[in-house]
Amino acid sequence: MSGKRKALGIPYALFLLLFVIVPVIVVFYYALTDGQGQPTWENAFSFFSNPKTIGTFIYSVWVALVTTMVCLLIAYPTAYILSKGAFAGKAALLALLVLPMWINFTLRMTALKEFLDFAEGNMAYYPFLNTIIGQTYDFLPFMILPLYNTMTKIDPALMEAASDLGAKPHIVFWRVMLPLSLPGIVSGVTMVFLPAMTNYVVLDMMYNSTFIMGSLIGSYFSSYDWHNGSMISAVLLFGMALFGFAADRFSEAKNEE
Repeated sequence: MSGKRKALGIPYALFLLLFVIVPVIVVFYYALTDGQGQPTWENAFSFFSNPKTIGTFIYSVWVALVTTMVCLLIAYPTAYILSKGAFAGKAALLALLVLPMWINFTLRMTALKEFLDFAEGNMAYYPFLNTIIGQTYDFLPFMILPLYNTMTKIDPALMEAASDLGAKPHIVFWRVMLPLSLPGIVSGVTMVFLPAMTNYVVLDMMYNSTFIMGSLIGSYFSSYDWHNGSMISAVLLFGMALFGFAADRFSEAKNEE
C-alpha cells in the first residue's frame, strides 16, 4: 500500500522537476554566467548599480504596495461579512466574487479598459490610477479567499466572550478579530504583492508606459540579453522565497499562539 501511494506522487515529482526545478536552474545559470558561459558576478553588479533597474524596482514596489493595500481594504470587510454574516447563500456570493477569474484575462482587462475609457474620456490622463484599478480588479479574489478561509475558522464564541466581559465593538475587533485573522492577511498579501510587482500586462493595457520589473525582464529577453534578464528574475525569485519563508514562519507562530 505504501508503495502504491509513493507511485501516485511520481507524476507530480516529474512535473515539479521539469517545470519548476529545471527552469529555475536555467535562470540561475544564465544569471551567474557571461556570454561565454564563464561564471561572473557582473550581472549582479549591473542590477544593483544601474539607476534604471533600481528605479524600476522602486516603482514596482510602490505599485504592488498600493495595489495590496487597496485589495486588503476592500477584501477584509467583504470576507468578514461573508464569513460572519447571518444570511443564506454565502457559497453563492463567494462564487460570484471568484466567477470573473473563469473569464479570459485579456477579455476582462479589455472590458475594464472600455469602461474606464468611457468614464474618464481619456485614460492617458490617469495612468497610475488606472493601473491600480486594473491590478485590484485582477488580484482581489486572491485576497478575499484566504481571508474568508481564515475567518470561517475563528470561533464566534471568542468575540461573544469579549463582548460579555465589557469590551466595546472596536476593542473586540482590534484585540480579538484582527489578531486571529492575521494568518489570512499574511497569506493574501503574499498572493497579491509579489505578482503585482511583475504583472506588466495590466500597465500596458491601461496606458501606463512606465516599466515595472516584469516589463524590464521582458525587454531584456526581447533583446536577447538573457543574462541580465535572468539576474533580475533570480533576484525576484530570491526575494519571493524570503518573503514566503517569513510569511510561513509568521503564520506558524500565530497558529501556535
